Amino acid sequence: MTLGLTIFDTAIGPCGIAWGPKGIVGVQFPQSDANRTRALLMKRCPGATEAQPPQDIVSAIEDIVALLSGEARDLAHIDVDIADMPDFNRRVYAVARTIPPGKTMTYGEVAQQLGDPLLARDVGQALGQNRIPIIIPCHRVLAANGKSGGFSAPGGVATKMRLLSIEGAQPQGPDLFGDLPLAVRKSSR
Repeated sequence: MTLGLTIFDTAIGPCGIAWGPKGIVGVQFPQSDANRTRALLMKRCPGATEAQPPQDIVSAIEDIVALLSGEARDLAHIDVDIADMPDFNRRVYAVARTIPPGKTMTYGEVAQQLGDPLLARDVGQALGQNRIPIIIPCHRVLAANGKSGGFSAPGGVATKMRLLSIEGAQPQGPDLFGDLPLAVRKSSR
């Protein structure tokens, strides 16, 4: 199977995307520079080579760029190719893809949707193996009580919280000073 890849600029830095004939197979969040992003994406998607993306991938990139710039975009329409993933992971990813931007679910809620609330830890492990972050929005799944839980993308939990902030989610609940400019918030505390 021939895989293509390309690097593209976003508000959070150079991201990468890899695709095959059945959809996107990998997304790489920014590293220190575009070359490092490319190297990690190539490691995640062996055999992928730089290529001009077809129109459906260009559209996906445009939606990712818009979302990371703070625009409300739902990426659930983008085709992904996860056929080689374990069945449980595919089921977890299907639930995660139903979570709209600005909303979150807990690991337990995802497990409940899968039919067994005792699978919350397994849900977290499956999300930790997600090689298509943002399109499969694992960042929208939190631990109980609004705690962040883990995040395996570069930057870890800080990246997760930044993505949620960009999307307008408030996992810790609304900030009493959230509508005030940051300078005013700092002087008010």
